[in-house]
Amino acid sequence: MSPVCPCCPDQKGNDPAIPLTTGVVRLAPAQDLWSTVRNKPVKLRMETSGLGSEPPMTIHQMFLATVQKYGDYPALRGKKDGTWVTLTYKEYYQHARAAAKSFLKLGLERFHGVGILGFNSPEWFIADVGCILAGGLATGIYTTNSPEACQYVADNCEANVLVVENNKQLIKILQVRDQLPHLKAIVQYKGELEQTLPNVYTWAEFMKLGEGVPDAELDALIDSQKANECCTLIYTSGTTGNPKGVMLSHDNITWTATAAGLMTSLKMSEEEIVSYLPLSHVAAQVQDMWICMRFAAITNFAEPDALKGSLANTLREVRPTSFLGVPRVWEKMQEAMKSVGAKSSVMKKKIADWAKGIGLQFILFLYSDSSVPWGFTLANALVFKNVRKALGLDRCRACYTGAAPITKDTLEYFMSLYITIFELYGMSESTGPHAISWAEGYRIMSCGKVLTGCKTKLDKPDTDGNGEICFWGRNVFMGYLNMPDKTEEALDAEGWLHSGDLGKHDEDDFLYITGRIKELIITAGGENIPPVPTEDALKEEVSIISNAMLVGDKKKFLSMLLTLKCNIDDNGDPTDELTPLVVEFCRQHGVIASKVSEIINKKEPAIYKVIQEGIDRVNAKATSNAQRVQKWTILPQDFSISGGELGETSEFIDKLNLITQICSNLYGFAAKANFQ
Repeated sequence: MSPVCPCCPDQKGNDPAIPLTTGVVRLAPAQDLWSTVRNKPVKLRMETSGLGSEPPMTIHQMFLATVQKYGDYPALRGKKDGTWVTLTYKEYYQHARAAAKSFLKLGLERFHGVGILGFNSPEWFIADVGCILAGGLATGIYTTNSPEACQYVADNCEANVLVVENNKQLIKILQVRDQLPHLKAIVQYKGELEQTLPNVYTWAEFMKLGEGVPDAELDALIDSQKANECCTLIYTSGTTGNPKGVMLSHDNITWTATAAGLMTSLKMSEEEIVSYLPLSHVAAQVQDMWICMRFAAITNFAEPDALKGSLANTLREVRPTSFLGVPRVWEKMQEAMKSVGAKSSVMKKKIADWAKGIGLQFILFLYSDSSVPWGFTLANALVFKNVRKALGLDRCRACYTGAAPITKDTLEYFMSLYITIFELYGMSESTGPHAISWAEGYRIMSCGKVLTGCKTKLDKPDTDGNGEICFWGRNVFMGYLNMPDKTEEALDAEGWLHSGDLGKHDEDDFLYITGRIKELIITAGGENIPPVPTEDALKEEVSIISNAMLVGDKKKFLSMLLTLKCNIDDNGDPTDELTPLVVEFCRQHGVIASKVSEIINKKEPAIYKVIQEGIDRVNAKATSNAQRVQKWTILPQDFSISGGELGETSEFIDKLNLITQICSNLYGFAAKANFQ
């Protein structure tokens, strides 16, 4: 029997006897702007007017408001046996309540975690929201985590229940189960259990567990929740120590979802997205779950093999109204389209090149005072419409990128196809977005303007205007769970969040990211050099380079570590195989190679010459001799999360100390390391 939805008439048509409150502001008394204790509320950064002064809401209040007005509208869509299955907002709410009751039945304690480990699905959403309604802390865990990494997160959030996707993820938890003193139950949401184990349930079994829990008990618990209390944990990268549990309050989430949607002019019940990026990452969670809930949008779930190829099919089926892709997703699209274009006839190539020139001019027209280029209407009809349709982006009003830097080459490539990619900037600690680039506020290579209702300041700016980017607003997190020292490092005495990023504003307040404070290289001669501009410049000059890392701290000169673009295996790890685009690039330069190792072992002169010429062009633009790259080498494998060079959140692309140590060794053995 389905649980009763308290905001809807019962089966006899009667109005609900005890409707839950939705418009009452519920705040717990609080004196401090930050907290590292799971049950301690915080003082909100309220403004006296504007969006920052809007009344705070809990997750339930936001959800219920949407259900009451858009209950019969589609909310979640996923494929089952090849057929799309839809849950309306009313059904979504009912399932979340049922899950909440089952969590209570399993013994979920207030402010204890429910860890969710698996690919995006309706069950992921229902478990997350159900946990929050039941008073727990919803905690996403990366699917790529090792058993030990899963154990750390589950123990740190004191998880009472872990929800896993399948047997593969279940095995990880079973390996560390005896090291999780707070764990009471495990739920597997896909497939049948391969063995019967105590306190391990299928999704169907789990959803029935709470049928005996009274509605009044759950309602009382929901009504006791306060908007300035913690409800979600996002675990950041652990490349420089243990992962930190970012505490997000109800208000962090509900206010940020509202502000981001209003700033980008989202329309109630008219938006539709595809969910495929990891929900344990703040960007995907805020867009896929919370913004969609706030604006009654439809979330369509991609297949688990989305990044192995099926995402393209899903996009064409769904035709989303907005699309968020990390830079590597856009780069893969670019490489695939270039690879196809390379095989086209001479006539098709000429038409495509002509159209792309027109497209780039038209985008520049949209965001400047230039005139509409002649031939745009024809180019749109012949090329652009077909490209957008082939990508599944023909209904897309906004394409976004975030979580890592994107190259100007990629942005301009899509601009030439009449597709503008808007950059977002933020971090887990700012509940996702803090600066947004959108149709009414766009500059290429800028991440836009500060989120409406928030503030940005640049701390200790240099003569060029570069300073540390600091955040203020209701999107700023509560603190790191059980880590007061780390919290005090991130939040200053006045409550400003220090990002660790360097940036500057232009005359119109557009924000540009120029580097990381920790990545700042100080040469032996005492010159401060931000590495990101040089790294990005080389990637723009030499299209086959995947990652570039500038090194030279306390050294007499700068060197560069390079990786080539390669194919990724099923686990998301880089292989030795070059991408088709790189293979074609090599062929055009008279080199027959299909593997990274072949280029390195033979030190292919033509390829090494191209790279050196690219470095020479970058060096020619350097403002001083100290900023010129003197030596470089190609590494045998691209950077990856599993390899330790990239952080799991991809927020700052943290580089391990191990890489720096390798670099230091290379300075002493340049010839042996094949430095050029």
